[in-house]
Amino acid sequence: MKYKKITESPSTYQHLEDMSVGEIIENINNEDQKVALAVQKQLPAIEVLIENLVSKLQKGGRLFYIGAGTSGRLGILDASECPPTFGVSDDLVIGLIAGGDTAIRKAVENAEDSKEQSWNDLQAYHISDLDVLVGIAASGSTPYVVSALEQANRNNIITGCITMNEGSPLARVAKHPIVVTVGPEFVTGSSRMKAGTAQKMVLNMITTATMIRLGRVKGNKMVDMQLTNTKLVDRGTKMIMEDLGVSYNKAKELLLQFGSVRNAIVKYRDEK
Repeated sequence: MKYKKITESPSTYQHLEDMSVGEIIENINNEDQKVALAVQKQLPAIEVLIENLVSKLQKGGRLFYIGAGTSGRLGILDASECPPTFGVSDDLVIGLIAGGDTAIRKAVENAEDSKEQSWNDLQAYHISDLDVLVGIAASGSTPYVVSALEQANRNNIITGCITMNEGSPLARVAKHPIVVTVGPEFVTGSSRMKAGTAQKMVLNMITTATMIRLGRVKGNKMVDMQLTNTKLVDRGTKMIMEDLGVSYNKAKELLLQFGSVRNAIVKYRDEK
């Protein structure tokens, strides 16, 4: 089945090399403003995927992202930010990239073309039907990603995807496709631009909404965040001050004693 690969369509801008810096960044900004509106059209699809994901995680499942190149890196980025932000274990959200960890920093030749390696990579984590697999590929045709979802479907694993091309192989194979049609890139085919921005926006929605539904946010605060630096200790201290009405020094003492904003508040109230 043929489909139009919009991500490879020619840029609507010509002679980029003749533009001033001001013109270049203004045109990029104009294109970027289209991304949020394109994501908005996919909110119903994003909602359905999140609802299914929350249900699986509540039963002990995990979320897997799989991608190649920029798409794979964005999945790893989102996964790696969940433990410090929400205090979850580092094996709850797992990001995999074609070519392995080396590919995070440096392109690995032909890695994305393998149709077997992705399932092998997932099997190393003993993926099961408790889990959810989300494939990320701007083109929607990356063999490494498409084949992973095909195998997951055969094993009764919920599959979703984030892609930019309607009717692409990835969009067709995913049980819960999210297709954000951002249009041609400012630099033809450079899907790290609008496509990458759209992917990041959707990933933010998936994990943030999921963690809120799992109770990892109280009010609007990251009460389970890891205290990995002075800034976060200060932020947590101020959260406790606001919630309990105690002094800064007392709040900091409670935070350092109990290890998290949530624990500090609960323990303090229990002792009252």
